[in-house]
Amino acid sequence: MSAYAKRKILGAVLGNCVHVAGTLGFLKLAEDCGYETRFLGPAVSVNKLVEGIKKHDPDIIALGYRLTPTVAEKLLTDVKNEMEKNKWAGKVFVFGGTLPVADVARKTGLFDAVFSGFEPVDDIVAFLKGSIDSRKSGEIPPQNLLGRIKYKEPIPLIRHHFGQPTIEETIKGAKEIALAEVIDVLSLGPDQNAQEYFFRPQEMKMGQDGAGGVPLRKPGDLKAIYSATRCGNYPIMRCYSGTRDLIKWAKMSKEAINIAWGAVPLFWYNQLDGRSDRIPIESINENQEVMRWYAEQKIPLEVNESHQWSLREAPDAVAVAAAFLAAYNAKKCGIRHYIAQYMFNTPVRTSPPMDLAKMFAKIELIEALHDGEFTSIRQTRTGLASLSPEPDIAKGQLAASTYYQLALQPKIVHVVSFCEGDHAATPEDIVVSSRIVEGVIRIYSLGSFDIVNEDLIKTRKEKLVEDAKLLLKNIKKVAADEADDPWTDPGTLSNAIKVGLLDAPHLRGNPHAAGQIFTQMKGGACVPVDLNTGETLSEKERITRILKKFDGS
Repeated sequence: MSAYAKRKILGAVLGNCVHVAGTLGFLKLAEDCGYETRFLGPAVSVNKLVEGIKKHDPDIIALGYRLTPTVAEKLLTDVKNEMEKNKWAGKVFVFGGTLPVADVARKTGLFDAVFSGFEPVDDIVAFLKGSIDSRKSGEIPPQNLLGRIKYKEPIPLIRHHFGQPTIEETIKGAKEIALAEVIDVLSLGPDQNAQEYFFRPQEMKMGQDGAGGVPLRKPGDLKAIYSATRCGNYPIMRCYSGTRDLIKWAKMSKEAINIAWGAVPLFWYNQLDGRSDRIPIESINENQEVMRWYAEQKIPLEVNESHQWSLREAPDAVAVAAAFLAAYNAKKCGIRHYIAQYMFNTPVRTSPPMDLAKMFAKIELIEALHDGEFTSIRQTRTGLASLSPEPDIAKGQLAASTYYQLALQPKIVHVVSFCEGDHAATPEDIVVSSRIVEGVIRIYSLGSFDIVNEDLIKTRKEKLVEDAKLLLKNIKKVAADEADDPWTDPGTLSNAIKVGLLDAPHLRGNPHAAGQIFTQMKGGACVPVDLNTGETLSEKERITRILKKFDGS
């Protein structure tokens, strides 16, 4: 809650200026922070402003002007004279305008805060929450996830992944990113050798150091990178989980970087995706053990599951069911604060309406699990594979994707750099991408359409919920007799993949999966099809065919 919450702000654009967007944007942010706001309009004379202040008795007066600095100087001097004449010394004045006019405003000594449009949204929110002075005096923002979310509200946290091919480059880049103050969460990406073999260095594959991320080789590497970020806005940090020895990775990350939250899959990082030599039933067991460890440590957890299916072109209903199973397993393992990641643009030809329908279906199932012991935190991101290698096109794709992600009202936006279609993000790329996303957030904060209840999206969402529930119900039919809870039983879950209830085209030929499903993009959605006819296959018919084979085996 804001330090000024429930107090009143009066806004006006002065003189003959009719540019109201900045002032209205400020007032909208104020409303989100709990203020009561009123706007006198554009081209407001000083006399009309005085009348408005006397009539409405606001606590804060927000003035805007974007025209000639010399005219602004006269207007603001008149406002200051009226303030002194009417003894309004107890009121807070704030100004917004172009950089030259903002300089004039600062010189008047009238304003408690002056904004020129170059400030991060964080600074505006901090002013509204009454904490801008403490930030400027060197206050370190909260160093845990829940505290950081509250600190930034109503603006979502900005997260970005980072990892250069050498430790030295990563340390240098991490410091640059922290000093730029554009992200709140720095997510460290180790190379594949580290993810699989960190605790088994003798098994590392020579010549592949730095492939896919930073070549972490000892705990001190993590500590050095973390130390480099203790400046600027002090971003909280997390690290990819590793694909083997996951509890060792979790313990090291907690000690070395004060990990903001953990992330593990449910079904993956095994022989299904080739990221370790574990078989599915073994990896599910170990992944659940890691979930319980994070629960014991009271560390939030993300289970990066459902988009793994969509990346392999599984039907949307399978992705929705997998999203539920991930959250369900986290809850059953004792996690209280669950990070629900909603990856958009996956598969890459998914349309915005169908994307939103899929995400709202996931949200409905996951948030039905909420109670006094379990809650989820929405995190959205752009699908990496959807970004063009041509940078200007990719910037547009990033902005567009972010805009409709915000319909989910996420607490975290996981930014994927525009450059990822061509190369791993450098610090400069991360700064540019994060500022693009900040610009989208500013526009969206002014108000948006009621996307949730748009008929096309709503109808598709309801169908996906129905299909996912049917799939989840039938997963119980392939459970072993001794399974108390089939949705958390590793044997049942691995069997659901083996028989094809959970399946994806990219699993074809994998000995641990059915790999029999065929899908197509139809109307912007990913649906199962009959290979012989090319017609869409209903989820009910798909399941019926699978269980007939299973029952006859």
